[in-house]
Amino acid sequence: MKKALVVPVQPVGEGYRIAEVSDVVFEVAEPLFWIDCDDSVVADQYYYDPLDTNIKELPVFDAKEINPIGGVPNVIA
Repeated sequence: MKKALVVPVQPVGEGYRIAEVSDVVFEVAEPLFWIDCDDSVVADQYYYDPLDTNIKELPVFDAKEINPIGGVPNVIA
């Protein structure tokens, strides 16, 4: 089982950033900590939710789906 390095001083999504995923655990300074994770977890694509202590995937946004304020797309001539 792999380990995820959680950085609680870097909020991401509804939780904390996962900065690294590794088979080898090394000593880190507080407040960073390691937590068990699935092999499918990827750093900066998942986050640690402190409310339920689970690792969750960050949502992926398609730039085509994001409209600017006012609903008018930017046009580059």
